[in-house]
Amino acid sequence: MVADRIKALREQQNITQSALAKQLGITRSSVNAWELGISVPSTQYIVELAHIFNISTDYLLGVDSTSSINVSGLSEKDIELINSIILHLKSKK
Repeated sequence: MVADRIKALREQQNITQSALAKQLGITRSSVNAWELGISVPSTQYIVELAHIFNISTDYLLGVDSTSSINVSGLSEKDIELINSIILHLKSKK
């Protein structure tokens, strides 16, 4: 689960394994091992990944199936628009 989420989040943000590794100060092979499920990131890296991807550690660990959106810097009207889009997409299910 963690492996799949790390890979999906990295790909969604168009970040290479090498670029992510550089941000974390580790080797590309470490990121690759995480994504293949060979190893699991330590608590320190779980927290750093959450910051990089702007998600909760719960989401990354699969404890929570929801993700969060950072709306800091947006106007109240922008936030309302985002919420209405989310509600619209959920109603299509």
